[in-house]
Amino acid sequence: MTELALIGGAHIHTPGFINMLLKRKDVAVTKVWDPDAARAKKRAEALAPAATPGTTPEVVADFAAIYANPAIKGVIVCTETNLHEKVVIPAAAAEKHLFVEKPLGMTGRDSKAMADAISKAGVMFQTGYFRRGEPALLMLKDLVAKGAFGKITRARASNCHSGALGGWFDTDWRWMADPKIAGCGAFGDLGTHVLDILIWILGPVSSVNAMLDKGTGRYGDCDELGEGLLRFANGTVGTLAASWDDMTDPMPLFISGTEGYGYVQNGKLHVKSTVKFPQFDGTSPLRDSDLPKALPHAFELFLDAVTGKAVPLVDVHDAAYRVTVMEALYKAAASGTLVPVSG
Repeated sequence: MTELALIGGAHIHTPGFINMLLKRKDVAVTKVWDPDAARAKKRAEALAPAATPGTTPEVVADFAAIYANPAIKGVIVCTETNLHEKVVIPAAAAEKHLFVEKPLGMTGRDSKAMADAISKAGVMFQTGYFRRGEPALLMLKDLVAKGAFGKITRARASNCHSGALGGWFDTDWRWMADPKIAGCGAFGDLGTHVLDILIWILGPVSSVNAMLDKGTGRYGDCDELGEGLLRFANGTVGTLAASWDDMTDPMPLFISGTEGYGYVQNGKLHVKSTVKFPQFDGTSPLRDSDLPKALPHAFELFLDAVTGKAVPLVDVHDAAYRVTVMEALYKAAASGTLVPVSG
């Protein structure tokens, strides 16, 4: 049994992670820390398997005590984003494997500092970019790499839900709609997932521009939606949309090139490749049997990795670079100008 610790339980995905943990027999969270003692107690109680009485994790007053415990092999960081650097760098120094919920940091600077510390320590890292495991996106990445669409000229990606419309951030998760704590609003929170996919498929970004809006105005000055324009280093022009104000998101990804295109619509992948794969003529969506097998959720992959399985994880410097690009998008929105991306 691999022992883990929960460092913070503030993130909206924490209950989902707890449910995944409770279904596994090869890992156990034995320690919990959160700056909010009541929240730490609540998360610890939720982590106690109903079938095994007396196994509630210990709530620890100082996370340093967790890092000093050699029995703890890894930590799950679900604190508010503005606490990440404070808890991540000493965890890396203590050689604890790390799952850090996205975004990695508040800015490119603190994200790079964490990435450098984790890389230097040689510990495993993972973040919550679960979209990489979707069969349609795995297929699109492979087709682009094989030149199925020729020279890629443009791409569009979106990640939208009804969080603000439904008041998801009104109570327990209110901090996520405060950019001073979360590092971003809706555009960064949701946009980072598809920004990751675009960079994963198309490579680095050279410059960006963006426009943000408050939508319903439910969360004060916090952005609820936005559109970004990206110039990739390979010449591709891309757009990125993210919103908490949408009822649905029917077409989350479109990639077009000189010899074809691929897009996801209502969960189905449509492909046309005029030269390399003429069997893909775009007339009907690909069958599920044509696609790669789905990967486990990003959090499950971390649990697999810490228990000794060889699985794909997100490179920590990739995670830091996504923050750098998103920071540039926010700067562009604030200034109304094109912003170059470094790093």
